[in-house]
Amino acid sequence: MVHPLDDPVRSALSGPHAHLAQERGRILRYPPDVLRFIAIPDPATPTDWADVAALVGPDQFPVAGVVVLPPAGWQVTGVGPGLQLVTDGDHPRLPPGGLSDDDVVRLGPADLPEIVAFVARHRNGRVFLPRTLELGVYFGIRREGALVAMAGERLRPVGWTEISAVCTDPDHRRQGLAARLLRVLLSGIHGRGENAFLHVAEDNVAALGLYEQFGFRLRRPITMAAVHIPGGRDLG
Repeated sequence: MVHPLDDPVRSALSGPHAHLAQERGRILRYPPDVLRFIAIPDPATPTDWADVAALVGPDQFPVAGVVVLPPAGWQVTGVGPGLQLVTDGDHPRLPPGGLSDDDVVRLGPADLPEIVAFVARHRNGRVFLPRTLELGVYFGIRREGALVAMAGERLRPVGWTEISAVCTDPDHRRQGLAARLLRVLLSGIHGRGENAFLHVAEDNVAALGLYEQFGFRLRRPITMAAVHIPGGRDLG
């Protein structure tokens, strides 16, 4: 039996996020202003790849998992090793130090311009899309009115929620801000009877140390990459 996290995009788009799914043949995708992930069968047929091209157009899309090799003429870039980490439904652990959650606030549409700028500035130029907030709840911490840390929910495979966009301004690191955000997110996820998962680069030692404090364990190694459809532009 296939585990929901073996293909979390397909599981999400055929489950809790089905209302967001765009479909052509066996291909599922999110609306491009929500999330750029696409579910491609493995193995994929020439028809599947034709459906990807028709559904997406000349563009780039990210993949996280086992990269399905595209047809000749398509380009795979940014390939890097990653890890898929999971919790087992235990009450979220609190790292030593007795952190308070009083300054954690929920982010909404009014915060979107600041979120977009914050993510672009602190996550290697990654793009936070206009409707990404529809995927789940996002929380932040402010200092003197400015957003200095954030984290939220992204993919929603059946029985699971992905934690994503964990980010802290460099001038406010080592203050336990990410830990506060994780605690609030995990409390909500486990409180509704789901387990949490996330994807992290294999060499992100600081993040791995934090996630281990909250009881995350390795489920499987993954590959993170981007596939460029012929004729497309490099979105960076």
